[in-house]
Amino acid sequence: MSSSLPLSRRHALALGGLAAAGTLVPALPAVAASQSPRAAVQPQAREGVLAARGFLRRMTDAYPQAGNPTLPQSYADELGLFSTAFVYDAALAVCAALAVGDFRLARTIGDGLVFAQANDPTHADGRLRQGYNVGPYTFYDGTPNPHGLRLPDGTANIGWQFGFLGTAVGDMAWPGIALVRLYATTGDARYRDAARRIATWIVENATNERALGGFTFGVNGGNERQTNASTEHNIDCVAFFTLLQRIDKQGDWASQAERARAFVDQMWSGQYFYTGTNDGATVNTAVLPLDPQTWSWLTLLEPRYVDALGWATDALGTTDSPEQEHSQLPDGLSLSGVTFSDASLRSTASYNGIQVNPHGVWFEGSAQLALATRTRAGNRHRQTSRTLLDNLRVAQTSLGLGQHVGGQPVSGGVVAASSVIDSGFGFGYFGVQHVGATAWYAMAEQGYNPMRF
Repeated sequence: MSSSLPLSRRHALALGGLAAAGTLVPALPAVAASQSPRAAVQPQAREGVLAARGFLRRMTDAYPQAGNPTLPQSYADELGLFSTAFVYDAALAVCAALAVGDFRLARTIGDGLVFAQANDPTHADGRLRQGYNVGPYTFYDGTPNPHGLRLPDGTANIGWQFGFLGTAVGDMAWPGIALVRLYATTGDARYRDAARRIATWIVENATNERALGGFTFGVNGGNERQTNASTEHNIDCVAFFTLLQRIDKQGDWASQAERARAFVDQMWSGQYFYTGTNDGATVNTAVLPLDPQTWSWLTLLEPRYVDALGWATDALGTTDSPEQEHSQLPDGLSLSGVTFSDASLRSTASYNGIQVNPHGVWFEGSAQLALATRTRAGNRHRQTSRTLLDNLRVAQTSLGLGQHVGGQPVSGGVVAASSVIDSGFGFGYFGVQHVGATAWYAMAEQGYNPMRF
């Protein structure tokens, strides 16, 4: 992984596609026909949330010898990223912990984010890196990493071995959201102050002066500013700056939210949101991802944009079945949900020699859509949410079994994907238990929208 790449948390998975066109299946072949959804949903939901909370705790406490501060390891060991903790996943884990009432877990992770920000080995400007090391391991080339998040000199153990050194705007805004919510819950000024530093960094380092405005991608590992700008990241900024304005009157965060909002509005096609811009001035219409469709609704709750949810359900819906050539599902288990982007549906890519299944399900996105449609009135949206949640529960209990964190068994997590899939942006997702997917699942079950108070 070159540190010269424009970094998002998602570039991590390039180490490792999705589906032929289809609509989200309203009936659930993956759920035993003898089960009554109405009778089973509530107990299953409670069990699923408890298992998810246990998984998030286990991923956070995986290296007791390293002590605190710490962050959750993002993926089970089987992905091959060792003890990497992506700040996006850590932020989601904070929000999920607050959603389920686990305030100790939320504060533990929040304290890890505050530590990482305050103790960067190179910069003192409020940035967070894409990822950190949170436990000991030996890299593929034999180089040891014997420490946790805190190095012996007191600095944060940044993810240099994989090149996770850049700072993306979305990877800043999500920890900002988590810290604002922690401050609102605890009243601890450290969280508010850390969120304020994140906001200041975004404004000073990522304001887009070109035609489309908004905020650019951030900086790469060499601290070079990137000219591309993401709709998803700008939606994150709308949510973050709006939440921050509610709890911090020292900055004009409302105007920064408006700056990001103006960018997002320009990305609207009339049916869905485009992905963003490559140069800060012209709209990129090439690949249509899920995130802007779900997060725009969770952030704005604006009726004129609700068609994005229907588009995502129809255009990105898919079913993974073991009868398909490249499915990795066991016999007798089919799962429905959504994929990452429209390009995922056409992909013939392979990762680590494994051919993607264009019908695979991206469970993080399925959970996002489950939460978004749950907040939208109407029978169709409620049925979509129920369908997605039913499939997520089956995935939680059926996939990723026998995986590990820090060499020890771990369970209760939702895997990133039902089979190997391609995002359409040059990286893939795999059948490995994932903090991000599990956190979104827990929030969807609880009906907890992290992007608004």
